[in-house]
Amino acid sequence: MSAPDSTRQPTLFLSHGAPPLVDSERWVSQLTELSTTLDRPAAILIVSAHWEAAPLTIGSTDPNTPLTYDFWGFPERFYRTTYWSPGAPDLAHRVAAMMPDGTAIARDAHRRLDHGAYVPLTVMYPEADIPVLQISLPTLDPAQLLNLGRRLAPLRDEGVLIIGSGFTTHGLPYLTDPSPDATPPSWSEEFDAWAHERFAAGDVESLIDFRRTAPGMPYAHPTVEHFAPLFVALGASDDPEQRADQVIDGFWMGLAKRSLVLT
Repeated sequence: MSAPDSTRQPTLFLSHGAPPLVDSERWVSQLTELSTTLDRPAAILIVSAHWEAAPLTIGSTDPNTPLTYDFWGFPERFYRTTYWSPGAPDLAHRVAAMMPDGTAIARDAHRRLDHGAYVPLTVMYPEADIPVLQISLPTLDPAQLLNLGRRLAPLRDEGVLIIGSGFTTHGLPYLTDPSPDATPPSWSEEFDAWAHERFAAGDVESLIDFRRTAPGMPYAHPTVEHFAPLFVALGASDDPEQRADQVIDGFWMGLAKRSLVLT
């Protein structure tokens, strides 16, 4: 894949939220503002908390493949959302070629973008005119995901924007107030404050060990797939120990939506 006219891209960790986040004027304005600070990518490679599959699985490159509506109980309008971005077959080929020799790689011709991928993209790039490829989370191990990010990092020089889409806290079973402006539970505030400090310090060792060292656990992440995409983004950056640019903060439904730009 070649994109000689494209500028080298950063990597992002986005707290993507559920589909109703598009009704949050604050989140939409924050994400829109973020997109205006980025050079237009040649393509987007995204890994979402909502697709765990081993071995590494490459999603559909057919632009006619419909979205994956991987959520339940929401108003019908959220199931009518479309995002017909171009397929990215060249990018899919590059991703496969960047994996170590002998590595098992799967392809899923029926899976394109889930809501962890398309919800933020409908805000950032509403024209849906940039090729997008989603790949799976092949593991939840932070160290292995850092290594995956390192392998993908050269794509940034080809104009590919690499996005890890999760949520800084995601303790849904422990929320008692589902309203968008709910007061954050103490476990969400404590984990978010810890994450803010660790991101500012570039403390990758503590981030890797978040299950054991972070306050608010295990309530902040009773399952850890929403923090896992962070490590792909960190690994694809110039230096995982850099002081991350924390471009979005605050809470939605009591969950921390802290998001990062990494160079």
